[in-house]
Amino acid sequence: MLIDMTIPLTGNQYAIEAGGYRATVTELGAGLRELEHAGTALVTSFDADQLPPHGAGELLAPWPNRVDGGRYSFDGSEYHLALSEPALGNAIHGLTRWIPWTRVSHDENEVTLRSVPHGSQGYPFAVQVDVTYRLDAESGLHVTVSATNKGSRQAPWGYGQHPYLTVTTPTIDDCELTLPVDYWLPVDQRLIPSDEPQDVAGTEFDFRAGRKLGDLRLDTAFTGLRREPDGLAWVWLQTGSRRTAMWMDASCRWLQVFTSDGLEPERRRAALAVEPMTCPPNAFVSGEDLLVLAPKETASCRWGIRSFPGSDRG
Repeated sequence: MLIDMTIPLTGNQYAIEAGGYRATVTELGAGLRELEHAGTALVTSFDADQLPPHGAGELLAPWPNRVDGGRYSFDGSEYHLALSEPALGNAIHGLTRWIPWTRVSHDENEVTLRSVPHGSQGYPFAVQVDVTYRLDAESGLHVTVSATNKGSRQAPWGYGQHPYLTVTTPTIDDCELTLPVDYWLPVDQRLIPSDEPQDVAGTEFDFRAGRKLGDLRLDTAFTGLRREPDGLAWVWLQTGSRRTAMWMDASCRWLQVFTSDGLEPERRRAALAVEPMTCPPNAFVSGEDLLVLAPKETASCRWGIRSFPGSDRG
């Protein structure tokens, strides 16, 4: 007898848990669909049979953010990517978020997925990407991404991820943001960098000491991350009783912060996208902080999210 089984749009769902933490990772794009602690969401979630709204939880490779006009030069050749952001005429958020990833391993608190090396329109390079999501009962979510050039020539590569942090308030307006960055990046109307990074001191972009977001609108890249002695940089989103924290290692030299303005009414300013990135917007064109992987070379990066009581930064 044939059994009629429906398949959700995001494919197989990989659940992991440890202590009070629980997460779900999707086969489609190896995205983070859910993350919660003690039953409280740390990122916005969506249904398994729904495509990730506005990039929620998506893994962004082989580039994060945008490529101006989808055109770039590399190693003496010109390439043209599909314009996946047609309204602004850009290629956005890489190529791997709309393909199924292969499961490498999965147990109670950890899952590893792989994007097998293959060429794509405008990106004729064979880079294998592996991502491991691991939950720890004390320190929460740990994400490790590794990219290995399996091809015969060097390849450009960058990485980012797109979680929307939440402390489950109706809006983020009264939330306090602490952002350990010294520079912000000006962009034009198409969200392509228009100048060199600018000092945040004395500007509305200075959240180094922590302050309320209010009605400030951000869709902004930051760099010059201040790090703890262990090399990690921390971002904090908090209310009086709760803190959701994100950390990233030294490979993530950039952050994109988006206050969710312009989304549907139920999502508008309901959460804060904080996107760790290895390179800035338009890095395929500018070359700034762009990784160039030689054949057989591997690059990796780490970041994570955890929950703290409002008065405790650990």
